[in-house]
Amino acid sequence: FAGKEKRISLGVYPDVGLKKARDRRDEMRKLVADGIDPSAARKQQKLMALDAAANTFEAVAREWFEKHSANWEASYSVKLLARLEANVFPWLGDRPIGDIKPPELLSVLRRVESRGVLETAHRLMNYCGNIYRYSVATGRADRDIASDLRGALPPSTPQHHASVTDPEGVGALLRAINGYRGSNVTRYALQLAPLVFVRPGELRKAEWNEIDLEAGEWRIPAERMKMKMKTKHIVPLSSQAVAILRALQPL
Repeated sequence: FAGKEKRISLGVYPDVGLKKARDRRDEMRKLVADGIDPSAARKQQKLMALDAAANTFEAVAREWFEKHSANWEASYSVKLLARLEANVFPWLGDRPIGDIKPPELLSVLRRVESRGVLETAHRLMNYCGNIYRYSVATGRADRDIASDLRGALPPSTPQHHASVTDPEGVGALLRAINGYRGSNVTRYALQLAPLVFVRPGELRKAEWNEIDLEAGEWRIPAERMKMKMKTKHIVPLSSQAVAILRALQPL
């Protein structure tokens, strides 16, 4: 090749018989005729095989997860990874991510849909789309195959938590809170909720060292917010909220 004698093994007898050896010889001759070094081509194939083994769907998904989970609430991270481990990795996890076809991903999602958890199937498709966009950006896949599945799953109807939106209903709710006769701490928490508009978990985990009653501010640490923020979340406290907190403090 290129004026130099080169030798290459075609396999070990008897694992490779005479016919197979001749077939491989002919393949090598075609490569040489096309100006391709058979030895270099074989090394490239081995590297590609190793690369594919290292870039399985699960490996890339876990890498994507590690890159982004630092910005998520811990409970959300745990739930997301558990869904992938239970519903996607067992069927696609060991496959090279670039080799998976849209119908294969759809088959996995329909398995979830058949259990009657359509919303979970849609969430998984969204996760897979994010994983594929990451794999495209890092050179492990050519495109996002999840985008080909838009419309393949029936639309899901989100189940909203019970809420009160009309003024009369809001008034009734506030009167019910004021009429609560349970523990004082619970009653004060209920009264604070409509004055600060934070998530229940953020209110429940509040600590006194976060609250400045004189300044009328509650500074929630960034790590306790649902989507972890880089800075503290400052909640202004109205005079009514300050009065409730002052009554709560001795308790």
